[in-house]
Amino acid sequence: MSLFAIIYMLFTYLLGSISSDVVICRFTERNDARVTNSNVLQKGEYRLVLVVFLCDVLKGMLPVWVGYYLGLTYFELGMVALAACLGHIFPIFFKFSGGKGVATAFGAIAPIAWGVAGSMLGTWLLIFLFSGYVALSTVVTALILPFYVWWFKPEFTFPVALVCCLLVYRHHENIQRLWRGQEDKIWSKFKK
Repeated sequence: MSLFAIIYMLFTYLLGSISSDVVICRFTERNDARVTNSNVLQKGEYRLVLVVFLCDVLKGMLPVWVGYYLGLTYFELGMVALAACLGHIFPIFFKFSGGKGVATAFGAIAPIAWGVAGSMLGTWLLIFLFSGYVALSTVVTALILPFYVWWFKPEFTFPVALVCCLLVYRHHENIQRLWRGQEDKIWSKFKK
């Protein structure tokens, strides 16, 4: 791995550490400490959800695309994607307490191949529509995603598998609630 790639990964980690929800919260003068997608959805502020989601996706997508055009190897690009997700999940600017990394992971993995992105999104939507559980959709998609990557772009399988492990780890509390039958379906949040 080149020194440039390592420096670029560090830069990507720092970029990933910028919390979109906090920046948008301050920019829009919201009193909330964190404007996570779940919190904003419950309050009905759908435009903010979209903005936070897009910013999180771009945190993962732009470094991978730029790295591709800078001539990074496939392995280095995979590590850049991992760095973006690590920055989002464990941000240095927020005492290593960040989000779950789903949107950033999607953004980081999407440039690998549109077939991977479509398969990932299709799997997530299918499971979500049948179950109503965001966490279940995310975890199952994260478990299946390395196989999609192996099918379309096998050279990215290892880094993507690491990202997927992070996603499953960040959802361990949701998995426990699902197991106990205590996880709420997304539409139950709108009824409150």
